[in-house]
Amino acid sequence: MNLRRDVFQAIADPTRRAILLLVASQAMSAGAIASNFDTARPTVSKHLAILTECELLSQEQNGREIYYHINATKMREVADFIEPFRKMWDERFNKIEAIMKKYKTK
Repeated sequence: MNLRRDVFQAIADPTRRAILLLVASQAMSAGAIASNFDTARPTVSKHLAILTECELLSQEQNGREIYYHINATKMREVADFIEPFRKMWDERFNKIEAIMKKYKTK
């Protein structure tokens, strides 16, 4: 059975999150991305393959180099999914903060 990787499994890995942060500001080649990590290039290439498979990164061939770009549309889908949870936790933390301030003044 060929299972497609899950976006949330992909971003659960700290190295892949770091790669997304690097590529968010500019397109980069695999070599340029790998130079930011203290791991073997094949390891970084595997992370890039996972991020590409999940459509978080897209590839563009430029001569002999392949440049990786962030897929803003897919990242927006992830952010849209997470947003209701963020709002819920913000509300809960605000309630806790209000209770703590109330007891602090007593």
